[in-house]
Amino acid sequence: MEQGQNGYLFVNDEILQKVDDKMPPEEELDDLADFFKIFGDATRLKILYVLLCSEMCVLDIAKILDVSQSAVSHQLRILKQMDLVKNRRDGKTIFYSLADSHIVTILSQGLDHIEE
Repeated sequence: MEQGQNGYLFVNDEILQKVDDKMPPEEELDDLADFFKIFGDATRLKILYVLLCSEMCVLDIAKILDVSQSAVSHQLRILKQMDLVKNRRDGKTIFYSLADSHIVTILSQGLDHIEE
């Protein structure tokens, strides 16, 4: 809203249209909100940081974080559903790693922001 010469407030339709044109569709914003919710859990963040350093199996992640294997498996399932981690099988062992470099960027920029 802007104030006109007569002192009355009015809506700037040009600015509203510009903003509306740049807004993603509602469904994409909902998906983005769900994506960021994933980062709201400390255990999931710890798992992501572990995988930032190295590909690992559930047993190794559980050991380094001092949490149960079932807790790690549960969180990895959530991270995999959101395409944040991927896995590969080597015999009977499944190894997990970050899905792509976007995750590294998100973690790095988030930490940079916190440390400012």
